[in-house]
Amino acid sequence: MIDAERRLLANALLDCSNERFVLLLEACISLFNFITVYNYLISSSHSFLGSFDDPRSTGRGRYNKQMWPTVSLADWRKGSQWFEVNRKLAIEIVSEEKYHPVFRDHCSPPCFMDEHYLSTLVNIIWLGLNSNRSVTNTWVDWSRGGPHPARYVRKDVSIALLNQVRQGFNCTYNGHTSSICFLLARKFHPSTLWSHCL
Repeated sequence: MIDAERRLLANALLDCSNERFVLLLEACISLFNFITVYNYLISSSHSFLGSFDDPRSTGRGRYNKQMWPTVSLADWRKGSQWFEVNRKLAIEIVSEEKYHPVFRDHCSPPCFMDEHYLSTLVNIIWLGLNSNRSVTNTWVDWSRGGPHPARYVRKDVSIALLNQVRQGFNCTYNGHTSSICFLLARKFHPSTLWSHCL
């Protein structure tokens, strides 16, 4: 998947007017209108790519010691497959040749490149360019447990739920406290879109 992501970024970079690059899951829904999302991303001084140190078996437990010395356990990070990066970071991801071969050769199940490569890469090289929040601040419900977040169907979605996600949190945006922390939410079944559009 990482090779496909790098090819998508490389192709999108050919258009010099593209400044932000977003990879989303098809089950993401926008919590705000297009103008709000666009302005939030374009005005941000950071990219949005989750990168955290997970001490569990699904984090550090996936580290392969054969990655040493290029990638150390202290550098190792986990994150979502979904991201938003600015043009500078997209160019770095596409052109990077030191870490990608190490991951390609030594990251196989239970290691998953799409959960570790970009998160680790940004942690090592471009930490200052990253907000360390997932793709455009995607809200996800992990309360039901398991390896994947809860999936919402039509009966689960209400105005109250959407307003809670839109306004129920505080975070840092460009160095200031903001009440807009999540631009998108996932995993919403396609039928959920119709429940509030009709």
